[in-house]
Amino acid sequence: MYRHILLTTDGSELAEKSLQHGIALAAALSARITVLTVIKPLHTVAPSEVMVALPPAEYERGAQKHADQLLEHASAAAKQADVACTTRCTTHDEPSQAIIDTAADAACDLIVMGSHGRTGLTKLILGSQTQKVLSHTSVPVLVTR
Repeated sequence: MYRHILLTTDGSELAEKSLQHGIALAAALSARITVLTVIKPLHTVAPSEVMVALPPAEYERGAQKHADQLLEHASAAAKQADVACTTRCTTHDEPSQAIIDTAADAACDLIVMGSHGRTGLTKLILGSQTQKVLSHTSVPVLVTR
């Protein structure tokens, strides 16, 4: 049924559960996976005269190191489950759009991602990357919790 599954990770506990579920699903279906992590670019805003900021190069190095660690972990988990795995890291202001674009670019036929299940004001303020993906992709999405 599904031959190429896109898994997403941000390093959270929820993303780890989703990653493990997606790897197990891929193993059961003899599907391959692509694991994506998205780095949000650093935007500096100075609301007053005083601003303390992390140097952009330092932020980029740290974000890339974290992304590399996430993808190495995912790749090792896939290898242990005997699932073919490729990894991708991209920088994008909107992680949901990066997920949608990657699914299309890699010709994935399923996206597996977690959802915190936020409701009310928290959902309104924080938004939901999963909800945005669900709303804007034509690829089926399996949401885990």
